[in-house]
Amino acid sequence: MGTELTRRGAGTEEDPDAGWSLPAWTYVDTEFFSEEVARILRPSWQIVCHDSDIPAPGDFQRFDFVGESIVLIRGADGAVRAFANVCRHRGARIVDADVGCAKKLVCPYHGWTYELDGRLSGVPGRTGYGPAFDPVDHGLASVEVDRWQGFLFVRLEDDGGPSVAAMMAPYAEQIAPYRFPDLRAMGRVTLRPRAVNWKIIGDNYSDGLHIAVAHPGLRRLMGDGYGVEASAHVDRMWGPILDLPSANPSERAYQHFLPTVPHLPPDRQRLWTYFKLWPNFAIDIYPDQVDFMSWLPLSPTRTLIREISYAVPDDRREMKAARYLNWRINRQVNAEDTDLVNRVQAGMASSGFSVGPLSEQEVALRHFCGRVRARIPQARLRTAPSAGWSARP
Repeated sequence: MGTELTRRGAGTEEDPDAGWSLPAWTYVDTEFFSEEVARILRPSWQIVCHDSDIPAPGDFQRFDFVGESIVLIRGADGAVRAFANVCRHRGARIVDADVGCAKKLVCPYHGWTYELDGRLSGVPGRTGYGPAFDPVDHGLASVEVDRWQGFLFVRLEDDGGPSVAAMMAPYAEQIAPYRFPDLRAMGRVTLRPRAVNWKIIGDNYSDGLHIAVAHPGLRRLMGDGYGVEASAHVDRMWGPILDLPSANPSERAYQHFLPTVPHLPPDRQRLWTYFKLWPNFAIDIYPDQVDFMSWLPLSPTRTLIREISYAVPDDRREMKAARYLNWRINRQVNAEDTDLVNRVQAGMASSGFSVGPLSEQEVALRHFCGRVRARIPQARLRTAPSAGWSARP
């Protein structure tokens, strides 16, 4: 497939390894994974849900990420806050449900009780803790929250990185017509485990060269129109849906039933656009719906894909048909991608592979590898360093 590949604002410093992938050992090594968690993942924004998913006081969603459990909850004052899902008494997890509504958060171990704003308000046997004990000092630990276009994000550590709005600033005008604040969930969060390193899923998402080889359905729908570009914090991929009817029944039906969307300009009526935000989540924007996907690392070789679809409410029969057909088409794409990432993970364990050359067209992969090397310089090494390297100066 002839792809359009460009680079926007992705940095100008010369990287001597810019033409190479990350080495294979960084996709399987436990020590490197620990450094990724500390230097890349904990300081990054992670999408949790939409404002409309927790509309009333006490509504919450639990989000688990790199060993932490977080509760995002709407307070009695309407504000959304996030807290570590850990009682300040003995460290017990408080909330088990993925979603729910609570008047208070009560630890099931000893009954310590917290208000919706995180304040500790109830301690059984409080006098036993002595006169110096002050509940004010023992509220739930706060986690940083960001809101962008109606969506809510959390960040475990602040390293001075930009807000989500700042990350997406180059594409603000493109996003605006889709009415993100008006989106509503089309179902529940889906979790799909994958026995691969998290970076492989992200690499595959931003890889434009494999579309023509491995995704015949997308080729039929988009022809040679698939494009890729990298900006400072975001990769963008896009492809217009052709008018020429596909030979595949589901694809042809999608082309036929996809209706005009009143709030979209003409150039977006039949455009699929994909955004991958640093380092591990993506937004798939279609005329008919918007899908969110995060790839949450569990270990060097295990990842949990977390995804959910949203849409502006539209009860037209043709729109319902288009959304169903979209799901059928992308279910096949996901199956093809699953095979691809499994193949790559298997190869990373082989002595026959160290690093691979990256084409100048692979702008998104080049940019991602460069950012990882900037955060963890040992990623420049072709072979794994001896154990304990991360503790050495």
